[in-house]
Amino acid sequence: MNRAQKEKIKRFVRIKKGIRKKISGTSSRPRLTVFRSNSEIYCQIINDEQGITLASASSKGANGVTAGTPVEKAIEVGKRVAEAAKSAGVESVVFDRNGYLYHGRVKALAEGARQGGLNF
Repeated sequence: MNRAQKEKIKRFVRIKKGIRKKISGTSSRPRLTVFRSNSEIYCQIINDEQGITLASASSKGANGVTAGTPVEKAIEVGKRVAEAAKSAGVESVVFDRNGYLYHGRVKALAEGARQGGLNF
């Protein structure tokens, strides 16, 4: 890894820590966190007080979304996590973009979750 790559990772981790310092999931408003890889997108609804995952969805695996553009996949994953959250009894969440910019696939996932009925 060259110096520029190391600096980019340091910056990302610093932004991520700043976000996590400000928000955390409670039992009344759990945290909806996003992980974005180059090809897939994953999300979880987490109660940080008890340290448990209440619901999750991803674009990978047997239940994953296989067709469409990456943004369309993210919208569908957002809708699926909203359905899973409603079955777990969750109505509103705190959105944790996990250091990523609120743009593109991350924004699409958030909009899909809102379309599915989550409030944040």
